[in-house]
Amino acid sequence: MTLKTFDPSIALPELIAALRQDGAVILRELVSHDLADAVAGELRPSFDREGTASQSDFNGYKTLRLSSILARSRRSAELIAHPRILEIADAILLPHCITYRIGSCTGIEIWPGEAPQRLHRDDGIYPIRLPGIEWQISVNWALDDFTIENGGTRVILGSHQWKEPRMPQEEDTVQAVMPKGSVLIYLGSVWHGGGANRANKARMGLVNTYSLGWLRQEENHYLSIPREIADSYPEPIRRLMGYQGHGRLLGWWPGNPDGY
Repeated sequence: MTLKTFDPSIALPELIAALRQDGAVILRELVSHDLADAVAGELRPSFDREGTASQSDFNGYKTLRLSSILARSRRSAELIAHPRILEIADAILLPHCITYRIGSCTGIEIWPGEAPQRLHRDDGIYPIRLPGIEWQISVNWALDDFTIENGGTRVILGSHQWKEPRMPQEEDTVQAVMPKGSVLIYLGSVWHGGGANRANKARMGLVNTYSLGWLRQEENHYLSIPREIADSYPEPIRRLMGYQGHGRLLGWWPGNPDGY
């Protein structure tokens, strides 16, 4: 199998059909190099200052990671709320919820010499699985070119359709090779992992997930994004952070039964 790559103008039904079939697709150069560079530049000081804080056997020891992205990069909101991405989230998630929210948002920079990340499923944080329902989708923005040599993300196509428990095998993976400004979109139930960086320079990406509105978010945006920064964003971004209810009964508060 090969990882299907589409022009951003592809019709939504065709794109969703490919995503449902394979579990992962690429939209090539969905945003400009200027925007990708702007987000990378805003994240650079935080990567240099605190990017090593979460290094571990799972995250790697030559990989820098950041959370609280909307507090560090104003222009990242243009990626997180990109209309094309939200169309895809609508199609996958809204059949199973009233609203959805950002599950997590993580800056990742893989440096030369990093080993392949352990294969995993992003929705493995949730303790159950319901057939036919995706808990979330994941979106991996290429802020640099992603290549085989510099650690382009590995995915196992079709792994969201596995019926019986099985261990992922490295030989079943394909890598996301895509130019800067492109985006890898994959379902939360797809096995994947960061690639080994055998190049001579680092590569940076931004991964954000969108989860069903009745699930607990992976990252607590109410605490990780200072309230004054959250308030400075337009309403659609605040809603994606989680400042909204799920219908009238889940997440309401006095004086605002609709949850916002």
